[in-house]
Amino acid sequence: MVDVPHNFHFVFGLKPQTEPFHIVYFLCLESCRRVNRPDAIHFHYHYEPYGPWWERIRPYLRLHRVEPVSFVSRNEAYWNHKEGTFIKQSGLDYAHQSDFVRLEVLDEHGGVYADIDTLFVNPMPAELYRHEFVLGSEGEMKDPASGRSYESLCNALILSRPGARFGRRWLAEMYELFDGTWNRHSCYGALMLAEKMPDAVHIAPRRYFYRYRWTREDIALLLEGVDDDHDGLYSIHLWNHLWWEPSRTDFSRCSKNLLTEDYIRGVDTTYNLLARRFLD
Repeated sequence: MVDVPHNFHFVFGLKPQTEPFHIVYFLCLESCRRVNRPDAIHFHYHYEPYGPWWERIRPYLRLHRVEPVSFVSRNEAYWNHKEGTFIKQSGLDYAHQSDFVRLEVLDEHGGVYADIDTLFVNPMPAELYRHEFVLGSEGEMKDPASGRSYESLCNALILSRPGARFGRRWLAEMYELFDGTWNRHSCYGALMLAEKMPDAVHIAPRRYFYRYRWTREDIALLLEGVDDDHDGLYSIHLWNHLWWEPSRTDFSRCSKNLLTEDYIRGVDTTYNLLARRFLD
């Protein structure tokens, strides 16, 4: 069997770029470059970023322009579901378009996909690349439709061989499951499929990629507290849709405006301590 290719893929810029490329996104790509030493970093975008941090990382990327996913942008589920309407009106529907783009890219090329609000901490173990398809557990969640509690699988980091059975089937089923909610077609859909095809997917422990969950407590520990327990930690996910905008204070007092170069260099938090080495 062929290993997962040592190429990394990122999807960004599916909406018009009105602000310079943020230092947090630079640190995601730079940490990927230094920690994982990939054969190539592929950057899939529709609207190209701009700004000094973009110019600094751009020479290390292979750029690929993609088209928005019309199935998502025109889907009536956004308007028929309260959560979907909020997502679309908040300008977050690009995240759902990325759900589809990432699986299309991995099906064709294989490799590792990661969200742009990832920070890579330690090189991933070689054994992960030997599996056909890899997802990470993100802990227990509740399905909003059924009320069932389940061990959710997160699509913020995926390893895949080209043409992997799980990824291809998952993509096909997402067109049926997509209902305007945040994660039914992605996280919950992956779990249901894993129950049907357990031999086609490897589930990595939560600590590997999601040591800090999307809860208020974990986000506070990540962005405001200090935690030095990083053994067996390969990447962290920032869940930035929950706190990025200054008006969003229900999960953290931190926002994109606070995370400047001076702040990352000068203030000790879990994220800053892990990230600042990639500024040197």
